[in-house]
Amino acid sequence: MSNSNIHTNLSFDDTLIAFKHQNDQEIKRSFWLFKLISLPLLVKIGPKITNAALWFKLPIKGIIKATIFRQFCGGETIEECTKTIRKLTEAGVGTILDYSVEGEEEEFIFDQTAIEIIKTIKKAVEMPQAIPFCVFKVTGVARFAVLQKVNAKEKLSELEQKEWDKTKERVEGICKAAFEADQQMMIDAEESWIQLAIDDLALEMMRKFNRKKAIIFNTYQLYRHDKLADLKSDLELAIAESFFLGAKLVRGAYMEKERNRALELKYSSPIQPNKMATDKDYDAAVAFCLEHLNRISFVAGTHNQQSCEFLIQKMKVQNISPQQKEIYFSQLLGMSDNLSFNLSNSGYHVAKYVPYGPVKAVLPYLFRRAEENTAIAGQMGRELILLSKEIKRRKL
Repeated sequence: MSNSNIHTNLSFDDTLIAFKHQNDQEIKRSFWLFKLISLPLLVKIGPKITNAALWFKLPIKGIIKATIFRQFCGGETIEECTKTIRKLTEAGVGTILDYSVEGEEEEFIFDQTAIEIIKTIKKAVEMPQAIPFCVFKVTGVARFAVLQKVNAKEKLSELEQKEWDKTKERVEGICKAAFEADQQMMIDAEESWIQLAIDDLALEMMRKFNRKKAIIFNTYQLYRHDKLADLKSDLELAIAESFFLGAKLVRGAYMEKERNRALELKYSSPIQPNKMATDKDYDAAVAFCLEHLNRISFVAGTHNQQSCEFLIQKMKVQNISPQQKEIYFSQLLGMSDNLSFNLSNSGYHVAKYVPYGPVKAVLPYLFRRAEENTAIAGQMGRELILLSKEIKRRKL
């Protein structure tokens, strides 16, 4: 694993590279959008106002599509995403195609969603250099209440058992299509009270389809205090049962929800006691994966600059090339471009999450992004400083 092609001049403050793919108008639009998202009150009341406006059929879809949707989503359809995919590819950044419809209740919608996810695999086959990963949420193809009962190991009614069997069929259909197309597929993490059911499904899919290499990836939310241990025990299982482990490492996206539910139902919170503990486990998970590249492929999904620097440094020390096929960095579309494009420019594998779907259906995703941004200390400030710096640089 040659170290010769590691660039030593990587700087996450280089705004020329970070925003090269955006014209002046796009830069200014991003700046004002992040300015608005940095207002906690607006983020708090925004979802209620938006949902009410949609309920009363007020014409706000165009406003949403031209602002927050345009920043964080690739389009309403796969075809609409093509322009974004190509733009990212030109900058050496891959796409993680994500049909972001979730939280539905109808069986026919779950079937439609499964079909749409398989279409993302077909799109990846059409654009092999552009789309290294596809991704799906199990709640996109299953009813939350059924997942919750399976997770709690409660007895299912006859109808629920049929639903669960159908869910497993859909998940296997998606993973089989990914395997047959030789396309890496990630299963997203969700709330702790359905996550065990998702983990079991993911491991079952890895047993079936990760015999020769990692095709199916599960997600480990390291803001949970038990997830580092889960990663280690899953590797033991992979070794014992002769399959490869695919792991996406993230901090997590449901912290407030998790803490509030634990308080309300009076059980011990699964969330780490503080950010320091989360950071420590995240870095430990990264180091663990690097030590076992013969059996683990992993995606470092992070907007944390220190985490990126930690992984880069570890790769240098262990003489691992930036082009090592088992390692990817990942960020969300519309955020942390200073990480994504500077990493890519220095030869590292990087992919952006590109969510898509009907505007109304992806609102839960968009609201989470806005809330997440205001919750992350310094995230908004950093985005605004970098955008402001680039605007000034272009004026000069």
